[in-house]
Amino acid sequence: MTYQDKYETYLNQISGDIEACRSNGRSHVFGYTSNYDVVFQWDIDEYNRILKEFLKEEPKAQAGDTIDTMEDFARISSYCLMKGIGANFDITSLEVCEYLQNHFQSEPALGGTCAQGVAALAALGFPVVAQLTDRCKEVCSMMDASGVQVVKGNGLVPIMEGASDEAPVYHMILQFSKDDKLVIHGREYEVPLSNRLILFYDRIHKTVPVDQCFFDYWNEHADNISSYLASGFDAVIDTAVMEERLDELCRHFVCMRKKNPDFIAYLEGAYYMNPQVKEMLFRRLAPYINIIGTNEEELVAQNETYGILTDITKIESVVEGIEALINRYGVRGVILHTKDYSLYYGEELKGIDIEKGLTMGNLMSGTRARIGKYGTLDECRESLKLGLSPTGLAFHERLAKIKTEKQAVLVPSRYLEHPKYTIGLGDTFVSGVHTCFQ
Repeated sequence: MTYQDKYETYLNQISGDIEACRSNGRSHVFGYTSNYDVVFQWDIDEYNRILKEFLKEEPKAQAGDTIDTMEDFARISSYCLMKGIGANFDITSLEVCEYLQNHFQSEPALGGTCAQGVAALAALGFPVVAQLTDRCKEVCSMMDASGVQVVKGNGLVPIMEGASDEAPVYHMILQFSKDDKLVIHGREYEVPLSNRLILFYDRIHKTVPVDQCFFDYWNEHADNISSYLASGFDAVIDTAVMEERLDELCRHFVCMRKKNPDFIAYLEGAYYMNPQVKEMLFRRLAPYINIIGTNEEELVAQNETYGILTDITKIESVVEGIEALINRYGVRGVILHTKDYSLYYGEELKGIDIEKGLTMGNLMSGTRARIGKYGTLDECRESLKLGLSPTGLAFHERLAKIKTEKQAVLVPSRYLEHPKYTIGLGDTFVSGVHTCFQ
């Protein structure tokens, strides 16, 4: 079956969707984290100088590694760049932070799936409510737009009314470029894929405190929710802390589902510093969740834990991998986002055009990759000039010939070989999917 390009059709519907959201009193609710990103300007020559000075052993990294020294930074980051892997690691040393800031130019940006998703929806004009862990004025000002609100006390207020005088929570981001040449122990390697590393010098996201007033408000006003994004626990390492948070979240979802059984709950995955924490989160929240979101790397890693190999170059293997994830956790559906396509696989979502959500997710993330910021409607329209991914088109054609057990919807992306920006693309994609939930 040939792919029918509906990008422009769906984009033309968004203005009406925004007006409907403003008039029906129902909210997109995004949680749970925010922070202040320090985005380093990538300099491959400077990076290679760092490797020459500090890389004492072979590149190597695994989940749970911490960066205690510049030698750790060189070993862990070079492994990720060689593989084109995007990942998160803790920095325990202020000296490492200062060294990187002194050797790379940087600019401020917004961090956290919740915060970035809110900013991306707000750039189009959608109203949305956020739960923030970092409420500093710098973060709130980057999210400040008409219709962006937070819970304060017993009600909703514009985001700047919820801002605090506290210092920002810093995350450092190193985004690297496809085809750059790494020099490792005298040998040259090409970076296979543009991606980013997120380096945390941050204690608050080890516990992810969620405001009780946020829980209380939405427990009482669940009828006013159209969609609810849960994310942000990827830096939690202590399983006891995660157990405590899950007890809170499960009580919260039980209460909301009693009042509003039909709202869409979306759990976005990530690269977790402790894979056991991710396992706990998926298992306990799955009964309340409609959709789990993931990327290719996360899908492969999650299945490898159970001895299941997923070949991302074959759509048949991808579908089998998603089927295994659904069966393992009992979730109703999965959305996979990649640079070439996005895919929904699972139960049919009654009254929801999931193809529209996937299309807008692709378009909004593609626009951010193209221009380096959250796109307006006009800027998204400019991205329609980008061609469709040949890989995505081939996957769509192949998927149409496969008999699947569940609904399978695949949308090829508007493809960009060398993105201007690689930070927050998945978060922006997630926000775009939410445009189809009314």
